[in-house]
Amino acid sequence: MRFLKQAMVLLIVMLAFPAMAADEIVVYSARNEQLIKPLFDAYTAETGTQIKFITDKEGPLLERLKAEGANTPADMLITVDAGNLWLAAKEGVLAKVNSKVLMANIPAHLRDPDNRWFGLSVRARTIVYSTVRVKPSQISTYEALGDVKWKGRLCLRTSKKVYNQSLVAMMIARLGEAKTEKIVKSWVANLATDVFPDDTKLMEAIVAGQCDVGIVNTYYYGRLKQKQPEAPIALFWPNQKDRGVHVNVSGAGVTTHARHRADAVKFLEWLSSKKAQSLFADENLEYPVNPKIKPHASVAAWGRFKQDTINVSKAGQLQAQAVMLMDRAGYK
Repeated sequence: MRFLKQAMVLLIVMLAFPAMAADEIVVYSARNEQLIKPLFDAYTAETGTQIKFITDKEGPLLERLKAEGANTPADMLITVDAGNLWLAAKEGVLAKVNSKVLMANIPAHLRDPDNRWFGLSVRARTIVYSTVRVKPSQISTYEALGDVKWKGRLCLRTSKKVYNQSLVAMMIARLGEAKTEKIVKSWVANLATDVFPDDTKLMEAIVAGQCDVGIVNTYYYGRLKQKQPEAPIALFWPNQKDRGVHVNVSGAGVTTHARHRADAVKFLEWLSSKKAQSLFADENLEYPVNPKIKPHASVAAWGRFKQDTINVSKAGQLQAQAVMLMDRAGYK
């Protein structure tokens, strides 16, 4: 009888405190703490698994993983841009994960063909324009921004940022190197001013009348409109009659030397679930990678668009070619 009572007490404790049976996960993240901590807290509350994390820039985190090797405490890497994810996989710090859950929740073009990393949120790099000086009917494709009518009216962010390197890399994959170089040269010829260090300053230049069109990530547009809802700018979805809008991802992978691999895989699967997708995408005004989940209302208000479905890993595979191409084209 006494043994039965003890067993009952133990069962009640285990049901009430599942964290006692759970392990911890260590995450290296290139995403800001305010964007990821709500996710970590939600997962801990739901499963009891504790999550420790370190945030830093993409480059230093990758170098740290390489230097630590088999001694790394990291179980997972979260970073932005498929180019960075591809490089991490190429450097051998991410392990292959075979998961039916991830296969079902994440479209094939938004994950590594070898399943070493998986997109978790989607951002489109699209055209933004002045609603005062430009009509949507005047815009069509990324390529057409090189037309003579945009002479002295185009703004671009620096080519040193991976977002533009990935855009050009995907153009190489679709259009070939020679045609892409011609397009990038035509962009440079149409620049209204020097390139900008970030997308926000680019959009502020459009508002100020320095230029009329540019290329930005959608979530930067969302942030600016939250602060300045009356700002006379809008998004345009290019290439809707052919390949579609260039998209990229923020994503994650389980590290090669993960000490808590099983728990890390479970967490990665959870990140592709309905609850996590809403938290992950909404917090940063991105699109859920899981097509079953609707975007936040403010994001949905930007309209539906056809996205380019070439695998985003091409952004990494062709990144070096893209950088050299932009240099030859005079894109600083």
